[in-house]
Amino acid sequence: MSIGYKVNVNDTFHFDIEKKDISQLDAVRMETNKFHILHENTPYKAEILTSDFNQKSYTVKVNNNTYTVTIANHLDLLIKEMGFEVGLAKQVNFIKAPMPGLILEISVVVGQEVKENDNLIILGAMKMENSFLSPRDGVIKSISIAMGDAVEKGQLLIEFE
Repeated sequence: MSIGYKVNVNDTFHFDIEKKDISQLDAVRMETNKFHILHENTPYKAEILTSDFNQKSYTVKVNNNTYTVTIANHLDLLIKEMGFEVGLAKQVNFIKAPMPGLILEISVVVGQEVKENDNLIILGAMKMENSFLSPRDGVIKSISIAMGDAVEKGQLLIEFE
């Protein structure tokens, strides 16, 4: 049995999702971040409210209930099992845009000391707001964008000292 993902919901519920489970969902995209899902003849309205790609964390609203969901794939689990998870996270020296979008907010300035998980930037993309949190404690060395800038995938946003 091949496990596709380990899912954590609200730091309370933990379960495995196999790839075949995903293929059995009947999901229709209604808008960019809104979906109609049918699972075992039960309909669900789902909306992705926020996403943090670095932490693989999402805030999802399903039938008017809001959940914080983190997802780990096989590689994430293997890295954690090998004990490299913390070490790798501390090596991040810059943040690049994972997708094209518009800079909606910059919460830091050059020279500012930040702690891990401090809010750095909010990027608007595909009608969603994506918060970028600091991957580590550090000092902001440079900010390569300004509020309102359009950015491309892979563009440098923030560099740490």
